Amino acid sequence: MAVNNRTRMEPPLPHEYFGNSLHAVHAEAKAGEVLEKDLGWAAWKLHLAVANHGDAAVQKYVKEWLQSPMVYRLDLFLEPNIVMMGSSPRFNMYGNEFGIGKAVAVRSGYANKSDGKVTSYPGREGGGSVDLEVCLLPETMAALESDEEFISIASVCNPLY
Repeated sequence: MAVNNRTRMEPPLPHEYFGNSLHAVHAEAKAGEVLEKDLGWAAWKLHLAVANHGDAAVQKYVKEWLQSPMVYRLDLFLEPNIVMMGSSPRFNMYGNEFGIGKAVAVRSGYANKSDGKVTSYPGREGGGSVDLEVCLLPETMAALESDEEFISIASVCNPLY
C-alpha cells in the first residue's frame, strides 16, 4: 500500500512541497490465515504497517538510494497476485466543478494501472463513504462477479442505474 511520507518525516515536508513522497509498505499473511481469521484482521495488519512507517524508515531509504540511485519502473516493481492501494482522502475529487454539474464518477486515467490496482477516493455521497476504482484482468473480474459470497456482501451504488 502506498504511504504518504509528508507528515511522517522529522521535520515534516512543508504543505507547499510540490511532488510525491511515497513509500510502499506491505503486510504478509498466508491465505489460510486470512480465511481462518477475517478481513478485519487483514486490515489491522495493513494498519500496523502504515502506523510503523516513520522518519527512520524514510531516512534509511533515502540513504540507501543515495548510495545506489535508481528510477523505479512500476511494471517491474509489482509482483503478481498483489493488491496495490493508491490515492488519498486529502483530495476532494468531487469538489471540482467545471460548470456542468457534480461528477457522476471519478476515474484516474490509464497510467500506472495493473491487475490488482485499487484507487480510493472520498465518496461522492460524503459522510465517510469511499469510492473504489478497481483494476482487474477480465478473467479475474468474471470470477469475482460469479462469486456468490462476494456479491452477497458487496454494495453497488451507481447513480447511472
